[in-house]
Amino acid sequence: MSQTHKVALFLIDGFEETEAITTLDILRRGEVTVTTISLSKKAWVTSKHGVTLQADTLFEEASRERFDMLVIPGGTLAYTEHTGLLDWVRQHHQADKPLAAICAAPAVFGKAGILQGKKAVCYPGMESYLTGALIGHELVVTDGNLTTSRGPATAIFFALRLLELLRGSQVAKEVGDDFMAPLIL
Repeated sequence: MSQTHKVALFLIDGFEETEAITTLDILRRGEVTVTTISLSKKAWVTSKHGVTLQADTLFEEASRERFDMLVIPGGTLAYTEHTGLLDWVRQHHQADKPLAAICAAPAVFGKAGILQGKKAVCYPGMESYLTGALIGHELVVTDGNLTTSRGPATAIFFALRLLELLRGSQVAKEVGDDFMAPLIL
């Protein structure tokens, strides 16, 4: 099993567990190396609904150069207040590397100033945080190097899109079939 693609998935207290765990699971099923990174200055991070996960590493210890894609699950706007994450997102965007966010998390892209003229989606009612974006209504949108999605119920579609971007449509189809995604597509 060759895991050459490396993804950073950020966790902060209040994250949406369905979005984080579903994305983590689907990407790992597709043989993508995913490192969970705590933005909360502690290894154990508590989700919006009281699920506690141990992150693989702390933000302060993560190496920025080693990741092909950055993924931000939603659940809270606290992500938008983490200046280190905002800087990392801007650097990743300037390098034209893939970035992904779901639910409330596309607000990070708005605050980072990288949505100008880009199509994006988010959790309904959060559109005002997507500064400069062309607001769409699809479940998942990829515009250039940015992928956004609407919320917890779209997490499977979001994760499969990310897998497709990283490993191709065949791998995404195989994982989707194993996950029984065709039943809901």
